[in-house]
Amino acid sequence: MKKHSNVAYQVMWNRLISVVEEQALALVRTAFSTSVREAGDLSAGLYNADGDMLAQAVTGTPGHVNAMAAAVKHFMRRIGVENMLEGDVYITNDPWEGTGHLHDLTVVSPSFFNGEFVGFFACTAHVVDIGGRGFGVDANSVYEEGLYIPIMKFIDAGVVNETLVNIVRGNVREPDQVVGDIYSLSTCNEVGHRRLVAMMEEFSLSDLGGISDFILENSRKATLERINALARGEATGHMRIDGYDEPVDLHVKISIEQDRIVCDWDGTSGISRKGINVPHIYTKAYACYALKCAIAPDIPNNAASLAPFEVSAPENSILNALHPAPVAIRHVIGHMLPDTVYDALDKLLPDLVPAEGAGSLCNFQISVRPGVDATEEEREGAIRAEVLVFNSGGSGARPGLDGMNATAFPSGVMTMPVEATEQVGPVIIWRKELRPDSGGAGRTRGGLGQYLDVGVTTGHEFDISAMFDRVDHPARGRRGGHNGGPTTIEQDDATAMKGKGRQFVPHGRFVRMALPGGAGYGSPADRDPALVRQDLAGGYISADEARQHYAMTDAEINAVLEKVRRGEPV
Repeated sequence: MKKHSNVAYQVMWNRLISVVEEQALALVRTAFSTSVREAGDLSAGLYNADGDMLAQAVTGTPGHVNAMAAAVKHFMRRIGVENMLEGDVYITNDPWEGTGHLHDLTVVSPSFFNGEFVGFFACTAHVVDIGGRGFGVDANSVYEEGLYIPIMKFIDAGVVNETLVNIVRGNVREPDQVVGDIYSLSTCNEVGHRRLVAMMEEFSLSDLGGISDFILENSRKATLERINALARGEATGHMRIDGYDEPVDLHVKISIEQDRIVCDWDGTSGISRKGINVPHIYTKAYACYALKCAIAPDIPNNAASLAPFEVSAPENSILNALHPAPVAIRHVIGHMLPDTVYDALDKLLPDLVPAEGAGSLCNFQISVRPGVDATEEEREGAIRAEVLVFNSGGSGARPGLDGMNATAFPSGVMTMPVEATEQVGPVIIWRKELRPDSGGAGRTRGGLGQYLDVGVTTGHEFDISAMFDRVDHPARGRRGGHNGGPTTIEQDDATAMKGKGRQFVPHGRFVRMALPGGAGYGSPADRDPALVRQDLAGGYISADEARQHYAMTDAEINAVLEKVRRGEPV
């Protein structure tokens, strides 16, 4: 193994990060599903020959990346390195050995250079359908949630497993999209491999041993320096959220120790009978992400920078659900973990972490079909379709900055454009706009949620699988900040709907949603009056909000609104 200078290794490290970013973008460009193409619900990464993650793409979501970080070693164990050949591609959607639920396909490809095995490329994407009950909370076990693909070869030395392709096509509602995404996942790994080979040739590398040691040693050292610079201590955090048929309590104890931070979820609610349970791999992914954002956000994410964050949860708690627990919408609970971690961390590291935000993505899946109550003329040309929609509430206010409007934290998944949603099925987004007053008041204001009215074209009826939280337990303010606005969901005739579960919407009706806002940070009395005026002028807050929470007088409010009317700066 040729030894290179530290400067050369740093250049190679930067190159590897660009390699995996191109890998991820290749998946975005070639994906069939809008969840990948438009929302970025994916991950991509490079691993050394031991299965340790060396580099991850910024494009993607931490639930995929940090869970996928552990998945490659499961592939090594199941396939056997001695059975890995050039031209191979492996696949699984095992929730406990992949990224947490059946809708995520993880694809791993061994990388060879001059005939020698040097490492792996891996990627994950959420597919629009995997059969079973569909994407939603309603199943009673993982067996009902869809098609299970154990770790196996999708491509064996360049030959596609057509039997697997036929099984997939025969068990999903959108076979072209799902099979197309499998090929896209395989292709993006191949793009990464080609770029890696070019880099190895340029730097005269025969393997990745030297650059791997450089990356992991420096990442570990830098992360431990950040941890050991903190005062030792421990603190607890708690969050109560909606759950399914009863509230869920998340309890965490954070311990800052020498060379590590321990995150213990003992005391958290037990397993649920519906699909909100979380495999431990996903719990670890989001707990580590929360700690890393707070402690070492600028250190690249890899096996060594994640290792000092140790996460445990009792078996068969909702955060360590064992097979065959239903886990389809594990994100609804898993995305709440960072805010729970921050409830504890705020006691140890004040003025660092944000207030609570919407937390979980505001997802829903629409299953469209010809309407039974529609006339024969209206039903002409009606079709069946599955449309998955990703949207976000507001993020929590930060100590020095307002929360972000309609922005997903911690998932990082993007809100899908109306046009992208409407072009994949007979769905109509009648309204999509920011929700005034939904951001909690504070010295810094919570990010706004959004209004969303969703229906289907004439001649159709639909089921909507709702996956919402924050209905009964809105985001809590921090250090005197006010709570964010709660989630609401109803039909346009004011028929109440549940925050979770598959629900029928008849022909001619549509669904009105108000997605939750982030909470405020600090006392509203301390907010800069100029920022309050800007919020009022921009429509982020109403006159009532300005009057009630920020003590603006009627004269001040009228003056701002008059300047807005005249088009003058406030």
